[in-house]
Amino acid sequence: MRKIHKWIGLAVGLQLVLWMCSGFVMSLLDADQVRGREFRALPAARTPWPADARPLNQLLAAAGEPAQLVSTGWLVDQPVYRLVRDKATQLVDARSGQTIVLDAALAQRIAEASYRGPGKAMKAELVERSLETRAHEGQVWRIGFDDAEDTSVYLSQQGDVLEHRNKTWRLFDVFWMLHIMDYSGRQDFNNPLVVSAAVGGFWLALSGIWLLFTSFSLAEFIPKRWRGTRALMVHAPDGSKLRSLRGHAGDTVFVTLAQQGLQLPSNCGGGQSCGLCEVRVRGSAPEPTSADRALLSAERIEAGCRLACNLPLNRNLDIEVRGGAGLGEVHEAEVERVRALSPFLREIVLRPRELPGPEYRPGAFIQVHVPAYKMVRHQIDAPEEHRPAWASLHLPAQWSSGALLRRSYSLSAPVQQTDGRLTLLVRFCHGRQGGKNHPPGKGSAYVFGLKAGDRLTYSGPFGDFAIRQGGREKVFIGGGAGMAPLRAMVRDLLESGATEPVHFWYGARTAAEAPYVDEMDALAARFGNFSWQLVLSEQRDAGGPTGLVHEAVREGLLEHHAELQACDFYLCGPPPMLAATRAMLKQLGVQDDRVAFDDFKI
Repeated sequence: MRKIHKWIGLAVGLQLVLWMCSGFVMSLLDADQVRGREFRALPAARTPWPADARPLNQLLAAAGEPAQLVSTGWLVDQPVYRLVRDKATQLVDARSGQTIVLDAALAQRIAEASYRGPGKAMKAELVERSLETRAHEGQVWRIGFDDAEDTSVYLSQQGDVLEHRNKTWRLFDVFWMLHIMDYSGRQDFNNPLVVSAAVGGFWLALSGIWLLFTSFSLAEFIPKRWRGTRALMVHAPDGSKLRSLRGHAGDTVFVTLAQQGLQLPSNCGGGQSCGLCEVRVRGSAPEPTSADRALLSAERIEAGCRLACNLPLNRNLDIEVRGGAGLGEVHEAEVERVRALSPFLREIVLRPRELPGPEYRPGAFIQVHVPAYKMVRHQIDAPEEHRPAWASLHLPAQWSSGALLRRSYSLSAPVQQTDGRLTLLVRFCHGRQGGKNHPPGKGSAYVFGLKAGDRLTYSGPFGDFAIRQGGREKVFIGGGAGMAPLRAMVRDLLESGATEPVHFWYGARTAAEAPYVDEMDALAARFGNFSWQLVLSEQRDAGGPTGLVHEAVREGLLEHHAELQACDFYLCGPPPMLAATRAMLKQLGVQDDRVAFDDFKI
């Protein structure tokens, strides 16, 4: 209770200081400068509508399509009609009837007319929505002025003057962000942080009454610099030394590495729930925790493996990490192509900025860096044939992610077969269907919103899910997004000349949800040692095996196999499928060391 009270008290106390300081600073700033009125021209006197303007009915007849809303206005000294339709707004010269295109030159003229300061206008540029235009959707025109206030005038693509921003407003906006605790959008006064601060303050008062009967120990508030440091030696799996670090006693290995620029893969951000930040302790490893036992196999724990996010640096440690010298590297890539394979599966092809890149082994994954973002539903384009499935999701109108996230995606094709491109197979995590609006997964929603030409950053490759050396018969069993690493492995095996039998059993609910079916059929026809079976659990009229994939592969292949112990098994798919398949293989007497699997750490 004391620890919780202490840290909540520090957090709430810090926010109280921020509220006081930010409110004080905002009160000192000139209100007219903050609102952009200092150099903003006064509204022009109302000008009579010109008598030589074309009648509206003639313009609508010439346009050939109706408008939902029509309004009149002026662009500087030019009378215009605004015709609002479903997808766009058209500006029409009221005198000539010609469509007006708001280009950079016209945008600059409008901005100059709205400005009365001493600065000179710079070239207009079309920019994406930013914090300075957060109240307005879509692209806007920005025209800067070289005055002392560094004024920027923002126009809509219909010619409306949206905002006058300056240095005073930008300073005010920083303190406004601190004041309302909305560190991403800077406009939601009822955001979760404010609510949490209020709840925390109330809880602090209640717990403080109880703690009046106890005493505090100042030793618990020892700053990091007084704690002392410990040595952390970082090695690659081959034994080569990567880095020698020092960290504060009590910090976790995950935090210590991150502070030194070595970011271990993680989906949970060090929350002890994904298991991706596994390291191996050299020498005497500490006792495993409940999180270690839940996420790591008994064999790996016995070998000294621990979760870095749960491994405190209480003594000098030597550890091994996967990823080698490239562990801390961040790569850039451009989205080259996006293809919808099923309603909720998409193929994303990335072109790394630097080619050739590191070695990507089939079965490896990368971690896509998901920035803070806000999305609306229509940003995710769905082909016409997939729209009925999307309509059943009841997604909210918009959703957001307020912090940098990392999400893991396996490569679905061998990089050497794609000219260095990285091919991802991403499933849209939409939660439950029906009922209330339910926000989708933050990572998959971001990736589904990507378009060709977009840029992103990623780390990797990571992972130890790989094809074992040797010519043993291979059985691949997968479902859902588990198609990605299994497809990469199968293609790599076949194209590299493997002669051993290769079987691939893939489960989906319906044929419409199964990706790469035609490709697998073509590979089976081309390579005599490859067999492929699609198993559908909710569609009985497709002509192939039906039911659950682990039951189908048992009945169709494994129960009658003469040398089951001579096979290697590779599994990837949803956790229930993996658990059922591993249990089935154990019942058949298959040893654990013959089964490799990737559970995506979910």
